[in-house]
Amino acid sequence: MPNWSDVDTPAVLIDLEKVSANLLRVQGYADANGLTLRPHIKTHKLHRFANLQVEFGACGITCQKVGEAESMAAGGIQDILITYNLVGEAKLERLAKLHESIRVSVVTDNETVAQGYANKFQNPKHRLRVLVECDTGAGRCGVQTPEEALKLARFIAEQPGLHFLGLMTYPPRNRVAEVDQWLEDARKLLTENHLAPEVISSGGTPNYYQAAEVKAVTEHRPGTYIYCDRMMASYGFGTLDDCALTVLATVVSRPTENRAVVDTGSKSLGSDRCDAPGMGHLVEYPDAIITTLNEEHGTIDLSACVNKPAIGEKVRIIPNHVCLVSNLFDQVNLIRQDQVEATVPVNARGMVS
Repeated sequence: MPNWSDVDTPAVLIDLEKVSANLLRVQGYADANGLTLRPHIKTHKLHRFANLQVEFGACGITCQKVGEAESMAAGGIQDILITYNLVGEAKLERLAKLHESIRVSVVTDNETVAQGYANKFQNPKHRLRVLVECDTGAGRCGVQTPEEALKLARFIAEQPGLHFLGLMTYPPRNRVAEVDQWLEDARKLLTENHLAPEVISSGGTPNYYQAAEVKAVTEHRPGTYIYCDRMMASYGFGTLDDCALTVLATVVSRPTENRAVVDTGSKSLGSDRCDAPGMGHLVEYPDAIITTLNEEHGTIDLSACVNKPAIGEKVRIIPNHVCLVSNLFDQVNLIRQDQVEATVPVNARGMVS
């Protein structure tokens, strides 16, 4: 097997031992706290890892788009939640085909989307499972109050081909008490009106180790935890040593003593920032700062480094936001103890609809 340093660049390296450690750690917390784990596959987009998450104890997976769900179903996953308002006949037709072959659930935060589901799914013997999305403070999609959640739940429950399953939220970071109160108020109101939610699903890796403090929640949907990244480390979720994915780059220029340029820009690393300085962390040169990402160039400030890379040297970069990276590469290299064990396609890459 080749060493990772033999891989042509830019390329993605994924440490299989770190992946397993991250999965087991998070699954262990869920098991210890009576939570169902339903990981979001947007971070890795790989059949192999989705099946591994289920093997380790997840009830199923979460997808954001129908295309991701189609890919994961083709890869053997049998229980999928799609956490996105699905609008339009084309998407509903694809959803109907999924519904025929696997256990699929969807969300909505409005009656227009719910009516679309109701028009497409009318079989009372095989109803589509629907959760009401709730805005518990993050300010994205979601009904705004528990009373709105009740109204929409009633509408869903009245449709012969739909089954009201419960509530879903993507909560704001570090506002546990507020989220808990919102969901508990909604749970109580729904229960009093004979619509007790079977599932209350929350999400996000940054909040994960506070999940048990939100007592109303039955299910959690972390995504980034499988790889971790610089952003999660800056939030206090894991450390840089837990980061399983790195982008391998080659130094192609040293225009000055304190400046290096690598063959890895925004088309390989994304361009998200985080609380740590720069556009990524160089494993071999931790004091270096990636100051600028153009499309194909990454410019690095070496002024704080004692040792400095030479032209032709390969370096590993931990991305600020790892989820973007999986959608930028056709394939990834799976490594174990520095050896490339396999090179595999990113199965759900580009599945944006």
